[in-house]
Amino acid sequence: MKTLKFVNEGEWLAARRGKITGSRLKDIIVKRGTDYKIGYYELIAEKLSVLPDEEDPMERGKRLESEAVKRFEHATKKKVNTDLVIWTRDDNENIALSPDGFIGKTEAVEVKCLSSAQHIKAFLTKEIPPEYEMQAVQYFIVNDSLKTLYFVFYDPRVLVKDYFVIPIKREDVAGQVAEYLEYERKILPEIDEIVAKLTNF
Repeated sequence: MKTLKFVNEGEWLAARRGKITGSRLKDIIVKRGTDYKIGYYELIAEKLSVLPDEEDPMERGKRLESEAVKRFEHATKKKVNTDLVIWTRDDNENIALSPDGFIGKTEAVEVKCLSSAQHIKAFLTKEIPPEYEMQAVQYFIVNDSLKTLYFVFYDPRVLVKDYFVIPIKREDVAGQVAEYLEYERKILPEIDEIVAKLTNF
C-alpha cells in the first residue's frame, strides 16, 4: 500500500478525482447483467472534464442554454425561435409545454446542461436520462404537428465532447404519446372536480 500525504484539502480533493474511493464504491459496483451506475460515468467525466464549479445547476443551465442553441444553429444551419412561449393543445389548454426553442411547428429543441457524469452517460448510451423521457413525450402530446425533437446536450467542462444532439422522432414515442395523452385527458377532469369541491367548502 502507498500513502499519499497532502498539505491542504484542495490538493486532497484533486487527487481523489478519477479514482474509485470507499465512499464511491457503492456507485460503481453493479449486479451481473445490469447497466453501469452513475459512478462509472463520474469517473470518466472526472478524467475528461475540468474541475466542477460551485454554480447552482439550475442557474448554470439557464446561463448556458443560449450558447447551446447557438451551437445547434451553427451545426444544423437551422434558425431556432427562442421566444418565451407556452404551447397548449388545441383541444385542452391545460395540456401544455414550454419549449426551449422551436423551428416552425414541426421541429423543437430541448436543451440540457447536466452534470458532466450525466452528460457523458447520455453520450455513451445515446439515450436521454430517464427523468426527462416524459418531458420529451410531452412535446409530441402538446404539438400534433411536431415531427422531431432535438435533445441538445451541452457541457463546456467536458473538453472532448462538450456538445451533442439526440434526435427523437414522433414514431419513436408514438405509443407513449397516445398512452400519456389519454391519461392526461382522464386525470384533468378529476383534478377540476376536486378543486371545485374544495373551493365550495
